[in-house]
Amino acid sequence: MVFDFKRKIQDLRVSMTEIISMVDMDKLKDEINLLEEKSQSPELWKNGKKGSKLMATLASKKSFFKNIDQLNSSLESYFQLSQEASVDDINMLEKDSVDDLKSIEKGIEDLKTELQFSGEYDNLDALITISGGAGGVDAQDWASMILRMYLRWADKRKFNTELLSTSPGEEAGIKSAMLRISGEKVFGLLKGEKGVHRLVRLSPFNSANLRHTSFALVEVIPDFQDSTDVEINTDDLKIEAFKASGAGGQSVQKNSSAIRLTHKPSAIVVSVQNERSQSQNKNIAMQILKTRLVDLEIQKNKEKENELKGEFVSAEWGNQVRSYVLHPYTLVKDIRTGYEVADVNSVLDGNLDHILLEFLKFSIKSQIN
Repeated sequence: MVFDFKRKIQDLRVSMTEIISMVDMDKLKDEINLLEEKSQSPELWKNGKKGSKLMATLASKKSFFKNIDQLNSSLESYFQLSQEASVDDINMLEKDSVDDLKSIEKGIEDLKTELQFSGEYDNLDALITISGGAGGVDAQDWASMILRMYLRWADKRKFNTELLSTSPGEEAGIKSAMLRISGEKVFGLLKGEKGVHRLVRLSPFNSANLRHTSFALVEVIPDFQDSTDVEINTDDLKIEAFKASGAGGQSVQKNSSAIRLTHKPSAIVVSVQNERSQSQNKNIAMQILKTRLVDLEIQKNKEKENELKGEFVSAEWGNQVRSYVLHPYTLVKDIRTGYEVADVNSVLDGNLDHILLEFLKFSIKSQIN
């Protein structure tokens, strides 16, 4: 009994040490102090939304710091007692501490979960761009399947979605699409989705129904629109209006309501066509442009670039992060984590949580190692 109790304490201490090794407590304390200073600024509260977001971030960081400190102190107290106490005292201590140790164990698991979303931008919404890659019509169809997968996932999560722009394929599917997903920790959940997604299936577009491999590129960046101010010189913009593309018939707009913005200094191009109003599309395009300019600044730091968007990769063999196989067997496999799911259709229907969380766990373990 004594050995079991001491081993339990030691195992919990090891878990706690792993967590502390991943958190710069001095830096976290400095961040809390800085946020507290900012919260006192009258300028902040001129924008109630920004003020509320800052206070939510401050509360989260303070709670995180407090929980680490309290759990670590409790474990160290138990450790000292277990080292100094007699066998009888340890047996008594073990009986009296059952509920407390369960609470500590749960607290450590909660910290591990919170660490998965400890990135600087994890609380932000996400902008997702999906592009068909190598594979012709099949790749464009595959891109539309991925778009549907994320829309279904967001719907199951009760997240808000905005399809900001789509470029339909000549025969089927889409060449590209841009999607905004809004909700709690959306970027934190989806940041591991960036990369090439590979599909293997019997082609519905091949008369011989041969097996075909298609690729699509997914890019995910944080949506900075509510968390930063960016001034854009109108002289640096090229603004074009055009007719929204669609599948034909009544779905094609007759007026030129779609908007394309080109930011000349950065060569960033943003097209939005989801709204009927040209002014609405222009406002949304400006928001996206600002977000991309912020992301561009962040990417000047190579470490930030790899963390947020990853190095550019072409959508073809050798660069995939995940494979989806529909023939000759069914399997979804994340190349990075090795995690596999046999029910491909369930994943394509938006049941992504288990895959997303496995990647986050993998990321945390990679940091520890």
